[in-house]
Amino acid sequence: MNSGLISKIQRYSTKDGPGLRSTAFLVGCNMKCVWCSNPELIGEGVKILHHPQLCVHCGACTALSGGAITFGEEGCMIDRERCGNLAECAAACYYDAYETVGYTVSPEELADWLSRDKAFYDMSGGGVTFSGGEPALQAEFVIETARILRRSGIRVAVDTAGSVPWERLGPLAFEADLILYDIKAFDANIHLTCTGEDNRIILENAQKLAEAGKDMIIRMIVAPGYNDQREDIKARRSFAAALGPCVRKVEVLKLHHLGESKYRSLGITYPLKKADTKSGPGEIT
Repeated sequence: MNSGLISKIQRYSTKDGPGLRSTAFLVGCNMKCVWCSNPELIGEGVKILHHPQLCVHCGACTALSGGAITFGEEGCMIDRERCGNLAECAAACYYDAYETVGYTVSPEELADWLSRDKAFYDMSGGGVTFSGGEPALQAEFVIETARILRRSGIRVAVDTAGSVPWERLGPLAFEADLILYDIKAFDANIHLTCTGEDNRIILENAQKLAEAGKDMIIRMIVAPGYNDQREDIKARRSFAAALGPCVRKVEVLKLHHLGESKYRSLGITYPLKKADTKSGPGEIT
């Protein structure tokens, strides 16, 4: 039986597909978008965040760390390379200054949780969305969970960047009723600069989904100073239009900085320049 690593379930979501939805966020992503608002989901495995505003300098974690954790002016200073027992140190905290992101569930367990709001899905035309992270990296787990949900009459959407081999994405896509497909840039160099990954497979996979007749919502984030070049936005729109009638709409997503505090909690530098965020959300039907 496949198990999966998820970070959270967001209920009553209205931004991840039609109607009221529950969004399951899966841990793991093979891209490093400079605007990522969920850095705790990048890469594999469980992540541990430290929230200095909750720390009272009780010393429980420092005593276990062998000198890898020391007191700072606010909260603790963590040498994550030296601290080989950070999970143990985090568990010792009495004041919830540490947060562990990532827990393992079976398809049956996750489907049971997600099915509890079926009445709201049915009433609103909603369902369940698998997001992340990149859900296709845990394709087998998502497929099993989706099959259980669909047998119960629950519609399933998958939010993907498409940067995985078709052998993984294809079977997953065919278990979904709707694909939310992120196209972060059309120009290969812009895409590589912004995400750390080439976009050829992403564009190829989008074409394969269209050829298979999969319903898609194309999502385009516009980040001023990164991928807001007029010609690239036009190229993304033209590419989406060329995919044909399976593209139900194109959503333009607004850049925000809501994930900045997570970077600090992970002990990593926030990569995004706080440029003008005048680009607004919307959709192109």
